[in-house]
Amino acid sequence: MHRSTALLATTLVGVAAALTLAAPTAVATAPAGSARAAGPGQACFWTEAGQHGQAWCYAPPGYAEAENGTQRHAYSFDSRVDGTVYAISYGPGNSCLYREIRKDDYDENWEAWATKFDGVSDNKMGCEAG
Repeated sequence: MHRSTALLATTLVGVAAALTLAAPTAVATAPAGSARAAGPGQACFWTEAGQHGQAWCYAPPGYAEAENGTQRHAYSFDSRVDGTVYAISYGPGNSCLYREIRKDDYDENWEAWATKFDGVSDNKMGCEAG
């Protein structure tokens, strides 16, 4: 084998290895319309009743704004957080409400809070019970 051919082969192997290392890792998500169970330590919310539609999950600590279409549109939830978390709803001015969610709480048709839900926290955030 000529020196230039060996160098080319070595270079191609190195480039292939670099591309493999640089490739993004795929993350599996539940397709729309399918249920995804809350994992240990998570509270999950869905855009449709019966734990269907787009899902978004929260894991403490702190506060997180709802994402993936669930903000003001969370029609079901399931909590596997070991303790209590609080659904938070912001109103006019500095007003806000919370709804306590305990471990193993779930609601298949969360109509009372579906259009109020803004996010989740591991504390009441100074909000009033609602």
